[in-house]
Amino acid sequence: MTDLSQSLTISSDGLRLQSQRLRHVSENVANADTPGYQRKLLSVKTTPFSLSDTQGPQAGRVILDQTPVQEIYDPAHPLADASGHYRGSNVDLVIEIADARAAQRAYEANLKMFQQAREMSGSLLELLRK
Repeated sequence: MTDLSQSLTISSDGLRLQSQRLRHVSENVANADTPGYQRKLLSVKTTPFSLSDTQGPQAGRVILDQTPVQEIYDPAHPLADASGHYRGSNVDLVIEIADARAAQRAYEANLKMFQQAREMSGSLLELLRK
């Protein structure tokens, strides 16, 4: 029974991690046009696998992407300098869409694992009651 509870714990940790990852992707997309905004990345803490592990991957610190921000030419913009440029963001919507899809698929895989472990533990409990 402990193996099933471990799998429930690990998959719920994975669900939590992918949920946080999707939240950061949505923040990046929402701020894609915000001047000076730096893309946020979520680091992941993983431990080497062992049979005694009861912890899945955990969200680490939020890291700001160090990719240079765009210099946008728009002399009419209120933040433009003397040369007519202002700092845009370093968010690339194509990358954010790819990250969102990867996080969504990982979320769905963790959810499926959680549901299967729950069904197996329910079946096991029914067998033990008989």
